[in-house]
Amino acid sequence: MKKIFLLLALTSPAHADWALNSERSALSFVSTKAINVAEVHSISDLSGGIAADGKADIMIGLASVDTGIEIRNDRMRDMLFETERFGLASVSATVDAAKLDRLGPGESAQMIIEAILSMHGVSRPLQMELMVVRSGDSRLVVSSTKPVVINAPDFELGKGVEALREVAGLPSISLAVPVSFVLTFDATN
Repeated sequence: MKKIFLLLALTSPAHADWALNSERSALSFVSTKAINVAEVHSISDLSGGIAADGKADIMIGLASVDTGIEIRNDRMRDMLFETERFGLASVSATVDAAKLDRLGPGESAQMIIEAILSMHGVSRPLQMELMVVRSGDSRLVVSSTKPVVINAPDFELGKGVEALREVAGLPSISLAVPVSFVLTFDATN
Protein backbone atom coordinates (compact mmCIF):
# COMPACT_ATOMS: atom_id res chain seq x y z
CA MET A 1 0.00 0.00 0.00
CA LYS A 2 1.17 3.55 0.02
CA LYS A 3 0.45 6.80 1.43
CA ILE A 4 -2.24 9.11 0.67
CA PHE A 5 -3.03 12.05 1.03
CA LEU A 6 -4.58 14.00 0.46
CA LEU A 7 -5.85 16.51 0.07
CA LEU A 8 -7.58 19.66 -0.87
CA ALA A 9 -8.65 23.13 -0.09
CA LEU A 10 -11.14 25.24 -1.73
CA THR A 11 -12.56 28.50 -1.85
CA SER A 12 -15.05 30.38 0.10
CA PRO A 13 -17.45 33.14 -0.50
CA ALA A 14 -16.16 36.40 0.88
CA HIS A 15 -16.84 37.28 4.46
CA ALA A 16 -17.59 33.67 5.35
CA ASP A 17 -15.70 31.01 7.15
CA TRP A 18 -16.34 27.44 6.09
CA ALA A 19 -16.08 24.36 8.33
CA LEU A 20 -15.51 20.92 6.89
CA ASN A 21 -18.55 18.69 7.38
CA SER A 22 -16.85 15.33 7.95
CA GLU A 23 -20.10 13.36 7.75
CA ARG A 24 -20.62 14.60 4.18
CA SER A 25 -16.98 14.30 3.09
CA ALA A 26 -14.96 11.37 1.77
CA LEU A 27 -11.32 10.66 0.96
CA SER A 28 -10.30 7.48 -0.83
CA PHE A 29 -7.15 6.04 -2.34
CA VAL A 30 -6.27 3.08 -4.53
CA SER A 31 -3.44 0.67 -3.82
CA THR A 32 -2.13 -1.77 -6.39
CA LYS A 33 -0.46 -5.01 -5.39
CA ALA A 34 0.86 -8.03 -7.29
CA ILE A 35 1.11 -5.86 -10.42
CA ASN A 36 -2.60 -5.69 -11.31
CA VAL A 37 -4.74 -6.11 -8.18
CA ALA A 38 -6.21 -2.72 -7.26
CA GLU A 39 -8.14 -2.05 -4.06
CA VAL A 40 -9.98 1.06 -2.85
CA HIS A 41 -9.44 2.26 0.73
CA SER A 42 -10.67 5.25 2.70
CA ILE A 43 -9.81 7.59 5.54
CA SER A 44 -12.75 8.96 7.51
CA ASP A 45 -11.19 11.32 10.08
CA LEU A 46 -11.24 14.63 8.20
CA SER A 47 -11.46 18.12 9.70
CA GLY A 48 -10.58 21.69 8.89
CA GLY A 49 -12.00 24.62 7.03
CA ILE A 50 -11.57 27.60 4.80
CA ALA A 51 -11.16 31.10 6.22
CA ALA A 52 -12.80 34.17 4.70
CA ASP A 53 -9.42 35.22 3.28
CA GLY A 54 -9.19 31.95 1.29
CA LYS A 55 -6.73 30.11 3.54
CA ALA A 56 -7.72 26.46 3.62
CA ASP A 57 -6.44 23.81 6.02
CA ILE A 58 -7.52 20.17 6.06
CA MET A 59 -6.41 17.64 8.67
CA ILE A 60 -6.41 13.93 7.83
CA GLY A 61 -6.39 11.48 10.76
CA LEU A 62 -4.38 8.58 9.35
CA ALA A 63 -5.38 6.18 12.15
CA SER A 64 -8.88 6.09 10.60
CA VAL A 65 -7.61 4.24 7.50
CA ASP A 66 -10.12 1.60 6.42
CA THR A 67 -9.02 -1.10 3.99
CA GLY A 68 -11.88 -3.48 4.77
CA ILE A 69 -9.51 -5.86 6.59
CA GLU A 70 -8.67 -5.11 10.24
CA ILE A 71 -5.19 -6.68 10.24
CA ARG A 72 -4.32 -4.66 7.15
CA ASN A 73 -5.65 -1.50 8.82
CA ASP A 74 -3.36 -2.21 11.80
CA ARG A 75 -0.37 -2.84 9.57
CA MET A 76 -0.93 0.35 7.61
CA ARG A 77 -1.23 2.36 10.84
CA ASP A 78 1.87 0.78 12.38
CA MET A 79 4.19 -0.05 9.48
CA LEU A 80 3.33 2.54 6.84
CA PHE A 81 1.92 5.69 8.42
CA GLU A 82 3.50 5.14 11.85
CA THR A 83 0.52 6.84 13.43
CA GLU A 84 2.04 6.76 16.91
CA ARG A 85 4.54 9.38 15.64
CA PHE A 86 2.76 10.81 12.59
CA GLY A 87 -0.96 10.60 13.29
CA LEU A 88 -2.00 13.48 11.04
CA ALA A 89 -1.46 14.52 7.48
CA SER A 90 -2.46 18.03 6.46
CA VAL A 91 -3.22 19.92 3.29
CA SER A 92 -2.99 23.70 3.18
CA ALA A 93 -3.62 26.13 0.35
CA THR A 94 -4.79 29.64 -0.38
CA VAL A 95 -7.64 29.97 -2.84
CA ASP A 96 -9.27 32.88 -4.65
CA ALA A 97 -12.27 33.49 -2.41
CA ALA A 98 -13.59 36.24 -4.70
CA LYS A 99 -13.97 33.75 -7.54
CA LEU A 100 -16.35 31.75 -5.42
CA ASP A 101 -18.24 34.80 -4.29
CA ARG A 102 -19.51 35.05 -7.83
CA LEU A 103 -21.03 31.56 -7.66
CA GLY A 104 -24.74 31.45 -7.00
CA PRO A 105 -26.50 28.43 -5.52
CA GLY A 106 -26.30 25.56 -7.99
CA GLU A 107 -23.38 27.06 -9.91
CA SER A 108 -19.94 25.52 -10.18
CA ALA A 109 -16.38 26.46 -11.08
CA GLN A 110 -13.29 24.47 -11.95
CA MET A 111 -10.09 25.44 -10.20
CA ILE A 112 -6.46 24.41 -10.23
CA ILE A 113 -4.76 25.08 -6.92
CA GLU A 114 -1.30 24.71 -5.51
CA ALA A 115 -1.37 23.07 -2.09
CA ILE A 116 1.13 21.77 0.43
CA LEU A 117 0.72 18.21 1.69
CA SER A 118 2.47 17.50 4.99
CA MET A 119 2.73 13.84 5.95
CA HIS A 120 5.16 11.61 7.81
CA GLY A 121 7.35 14.60 8.69
CA VAL A 122 7.70 15.79 5.08
CA SER A 123 5.98 18.69 3.27
CA ARG A 124 5.68 18.79 -0.52
CA PRO A 125 3.75 20.92 -3.03
CA LEU A 126 0.86 19.36 -4.92
CA GLN A 127 -1.29 20.63 -7.74
CA MET A 128 -4.98 19.77 -7.51
CA GLU A 129 -7.71 20.07 -10.12
CA LEU A 130 -11.02 20.72 -8.40
CA MET A 131 -14.69 21.27 -9.05
CA VAL A 132 -16.34 23.63 -6.59
CA VAL A 133 -20.13 23.62 -6.40
CA ARG A 134 -22.14 26.14 -4.42
CA SER A 135 -24.92 23.77 -3.43
CA GLY A 136 -26.80 26.40 -1.45
CA ASP A 137 -26.32 29.69 0.33
CA SER A 138 -24.40 28.00 3.13
CA ARG A 139 -22.69 24.99 1.53
CA LEU A 140 -19.72 24.34 -0.77
CA VAL A 141 -18.86 20.95 -2.20
CA VAL A 142 -15.30 20.52 -3.43
CA SER A 143 -14.22 17.45 -5.34
CA SER A 144 -11.15 16.32 -7.19
CA THR A 145 -11.74 16.18 -10.94
CA LYS A 146 -8.57 14.13 -11.37
CA PRO A 147 -6.96 11.92 -8.74
CA VAL A 148 -3.96 13.37 -6.95
CA VAL A 149 -1.10 10.87 -7.31
CA ILE A 150 1.04 10.54 -4.20
CA ASN A 151 4.44 8.86 -4.50
CA ALA A 152 5.43 7.02 -1.31
CA PRO A 153 9.16 7.84 -1.47
CA ASP A 154 8.37 11.58 -1.65
CA PHE A 155 7.04 11.31 1.92
CA GLU A 156 9.58 8.79 3.23
CA LEU A 157 6.99 6.00 3.05
CA GLY A 158 8.93 3.71 0.70
CA LYS A 159 10.33 1.60 3.54
CA GLY A 160 6.84 1.22 4.98
CA VAL A 161 5.49 0.03 1.64
CA GLU A 162 8.34 -2.50 1.43
CA ALA A 163 7.61 -3.71 4.98
CA LEU A 164 3.94 -4.21 4.05
CA ARG A 165 4.95 -6.09 0.90
CA GLU A 166 7.21 -8.42 2.88
CA VAL A 167 4.75 -9.16 5.69
CA ALA A 168 1.98 -9.88 3.17
CA GLY A 169 4.26 -12.03 1.00
CA LEU A 170 3.44 -10.04 -2.13
CA PRO A 171 5.63 -9.75 -5.22
CA SER A 172 4.93 -5.99 -5.43
CA ILE A 173 3.02 -3.01 -4.07
CA SER A 174 2.96 0.13 -6.17
CA LEU A 175 4.67 3.18 -4.74
CA ALA A 176 2.26 5.53 -6.57
CA VAL A 177 -1.19 5.98 -5.06
CA PRO A 178 -4.10 7.89 -6.65
CA VAL A 179 -6.17 9.82 -4.10
CA SER A 180 -9.66 11.25 -4.68
CA PHE A 181 -11.95 13.26 -2.44
CA VAL A 182 -15.29 15.02 -2.06
CA LEU A 183 -15.30 17.62 0.70
CA THR A 184 -18.36 19.44 1.97
CA PHE A 185 -18.02 22.77 3.76
CA ASP A 186 -20.75 24.54 5.73
CA ALA A 187 -20.74 28.30 6.35
CA THR A 188 -20.08 29.14 9.98
CA ASN A 189 -21.24 32.78 9.92
